[in-house]
Amino acid sequence: MRTTVEERLLTPGALARALEMRDLTDPSQGRHALQDLVDDLERKLSQVWSCRSIRQRTSPLVSVADNYDRLHYSPDAVTRDARYSRYVAPGWLLRTHTTALIPPLLRSLAAAQLHDDVLLVCPGLVYRRDAIDRLHTGEPHQLDLWRVQPAAPLTVAELRQMIAYVVATVLPDRQHRVIPAVHPYTIDGLQIDVRAGEDWIEIGECGVALPALLAESGLAVPPWSGLAMGLGLDRILMLRKGITDIRLLRSEDERVAAQMRDLNAYRPVSTQPAVCRDLSIAVDGETTIEELGDRVREAMGDAATSLESLDVLSETPGADLSAAAVARIGIRPDQKNVLLRLTIRHPTRTLTADEANELRDAVYAAVHQGDVWQWATRSE
Repeated sequence: MRTTVEERLLTPGALARALEMRDLTDPSQGRHALQDLVDDLERKLSQVWSCRSIRQRTSPLVSVADNYDRLHYSPDAVTRDARYSRYVAPGWLLRTHTTALIPPLLRSLAAAQLHDDVLLVCPGLVYRRDAIDRLHTGEPHQLDLWRVQPAAPLTVAELRQMIAYVVATVLPDRQHRVIPAVHPYTIDGLQIDVRAGEDWIEIGECGVALPALLAESGLAVPPWSGLAMGLGLDRILMLRKGITDIRLLRSEDERVAAQMRDLNAYRPVSTQPAVCRDLSIAVDGETTIEELGDRVREAMGDAATSLESLDVLSETPGADLSAAAVARIGIRPDQKNVLLRLTIRHPTRTLTADEANELRDAVYAAVHQGDVWQWATRSE
């Protein structure tokens, strides 16, 4: 049973939250690796085709006409149902794909009476009613790439070449395949999959632009023709960096967020809670944090994997300490007092307080060179 628009209009609060969500493809909203994918693709395709590009960003609030009607979705298409689309008012919704930017952009090209080869680049957030788990989100990022020109007709041969350029640019060394797919705004549609181990993962769909769509937008056919492609940027980035949880793309944990600013391979970090222990130790005056780290790794072996960081908070020459501090640490005048912060985070489970204290003592034993010892788990 279809759900009517009126039954499922977004509440003002839900709409506000949707519009406040950061678009990771937008440089004005902060740095993110998704922007590198967009930049690399725009640069590559513009170069190989020797054409200019137009990058378009608009409000995610779009008309039903541009999101569905002008893209030739049938009136009874299931995707129009309010169970899947986020309507905000009769005739308006949050776009379900960045392809909704294409009809108005084609109309603007026609109005400008342009007569050259052009690449249309339309990145941004799209909104759906979808499951939220490690592989899915209701607000994924997409990129539409359309080539339109008033010259020799663009065909499936050029489309397959475009696919090869795109995969080689964003997922170098990945094997890809195409299988037939149907889209209302293309002909000769294809689905793009890439190899991921033993599996094939879909990263996008494409086709030759529907001639009727171009003509209805004011671009006469012939001579105009086009290639249409829509890519799932989140999935591409996850494959590129080796990420298995889509939520990491928006993580506020700086250990993760810092890795989302480039296309380098992702280095997993634990999501378990951190435990901090501060250590006041005596070491030789020239000892560096790098040396302390080496001592800890050598002394602890595999157990060192639970140590997330070892940071120096302060250093004080032994000669500058009070008599009470000297006695408490057992420090000599030629040594220095180092206050260390030990951050403990097991990669897969939460550590108990006793386990954290045992790790603290193991680190302490590895680095403290004073004559007095202060243990967390045992008496002297």
